[in-house]
Amino acid sequence: MGRRSFLAGVGGLAAVAALGGCASASSEDTVIVGSKGFAESWIMGELYAQALRATGRTVDLRTNVGSSEIIDKAMMSGQIDVFPEYTGVIVSSLAGYPEILPTAQETFDYAKNWEEERGVTVGTMTPFENKNAIAVTEQYAAQYNLTTIEDLRNVGEFVYSTYPDNVEGGSGYEAIVANYNLPNMQLKTLSIGLNYQALEAGEIQAADVFTTDPQLLRSNLVVLTDTLNMFGFQNVVPLVAPGAMDRLGDDGLDLLNTINDLLTLEAIQTLNAAVAVNRLDPAQVATQFLDVNDLL
Repeated sequence: MGRRSFLAGVGGLAAVAALGGCASASSEDTVIVGSKGFAESWIMGELYAQALRATGRTVDLRTNVGSSEIIDKAMMSGQIDVFPEYTGVIVSSLAGYPEILPTAQETFDYAKNWEEERGVTVGTMTPFENKNAIAVTEQYAAQYNLTTIEDLRNVGEFVYSTYPDNVEGGSGYEAIVANYNLPNMQLKTLSIGLNYQALEAGEIQAADVFTTDPQLLRSNLVVLTDTLNMFGFQNVVPLVAPGAMDRLGDDGLDLLNTINDLLTLEAIQTLNAAVAVNRLDPAQVATQFLDVNDLL
């Protein structure tokens, strides 16, 4: 599905009620879908819940459940049946594996094996992944012939921005300087989202971004290749709680996998733009996407 056709479809929708968690009791045959507290997770939760409802299932969607650790505990205690999770988060934050695996497939395989040992069913991973990256303007990339992060060694002193919590750590400023040998990279900390304004204003030359940010749909930004894979891999998979396959069924999991297969990088950036930039309601945006793809 093209970005223009989708945005044309959602452009007339009005933003409505704010999202909130659903605390109502559910019957034994209800499928409980959970999501975290940010736009991309709201969208994924709505896609799963609405598509399952369209098959005649009773679905209880619970938004803003909490962090990965909290929603994982909710799943393992039977409070959540299905939720979308990032493969790299499963590997590092939940399973506690200390290293970044070499490929997206190996990250998925490790996550799947670890989850299945706990009785969790894992669906297919999305084509898109949401991870840290470094972006520069197209003009700056052309001026210095930049395509990879290590190319930044050749530009002289420059300013890079990230959010305050990402200075240290495995994907933070200090690690980038050390791993890519970039002593010429100076630091400016900014709140998430302000880095794009700073790039356009020329206040910084490189910015820490997330790969599914809707701002990256602009043609004047270039994401530099992370040749060392230090940012890891973060594709999304549907997780199904132990025992919940009885309610979801194989056909229900197949449906979630079909949704995931449709979520290319451009598709999720477009969905994120509709919610985070155009302020449309995630439920209506999800409905439009599912309708266009004949899943309602």
